[in-house]
Amino acid sequence: MTSKLKKFRKDILTVSFLNKSGHVPSAFSILEILYYLYSEVLREEDSFFLSKGHGCLALYAVFLDLGFITQEDFDSFSLYDSILGGHPDRNKIKGVLCSSGSLGHGLPMAIGAALSKKIQKKCGNVYCLIGDGESNEGTTWESAILANHLKLENLICLVDNNNSQIRSVSTRTIKEKFISFGWHVLEVNNGHDKSQVLNSFDNISQDKPTCIIFNTKKGHGIKEIEENMFAWHHRAPTEKEMEKFFKEMGE
Repeated sequence: MTSKLKKFRKDILTVSFLNKSGHVPSAFSILEILYYLYSEVLREEDSFFLSKGHGCLALYAVFLDLGFITQEDFDSFSLYDSILGGHPDRNKIKGVLCSSGSLGHGLPMAIGAALSKKIQKKCGNVYCLIGDGESNEGTTWESAILANHLKLENLICLVDNNNSQIRSVSTRTIKEKFISFGWHVLEVNNGHDKSQVLNSFDNISQDKPTCIIFNTKKGHGIKEIEENMFAWHHRAPTEKEMEKFFKEMGE
């Protein structure tokens, strides 16, 4: 874990602790994906949709680093009148293209954006990040069918496969399902490894929609959260836990 990503995790833990809110494990599982996407992949003509809205603290940490929001904005997360809610709001945050929270809505919107680019013959890809549990939504597979039918080679669906659905409806066949719907599918063994993440973006298809499945750990970077991810899904750390977690990451 780089020093910058470690800082992001500490910042996320701190604001969650202070404001008693946030989905920390979900933010930690997508942090590398978002950071490398924004810092090394996205071009001016590209678009990004965060469908997995409850992981927004990771997006806010990256936005703070890029100067899209201020430190004051970040510190106000989830407080009354803050622009940064527990799910991102496109009407309040520059750079957020969809207000997400209800799962299964981001990919359909991304299809509309990708189709618009194609009709207008505009350059650029459209990226959409969903969670493994979100793949249980019917809109995900309706979107998969439609994207293939429309031949949206400029659409890339990123799946945060952090096994959050293992205790309910199984999502162990995401790769096979997307392949069956005619998508080009890549699977990243370690979604927290820079080289593996960036290599996947270098291998998207030029003639069909691409799905990249990132195998991640919910709560990556903190052993206790990784091992007790369900108990930690939506809770803030205590002062004692903060001391322990900061020590684990190295102060």
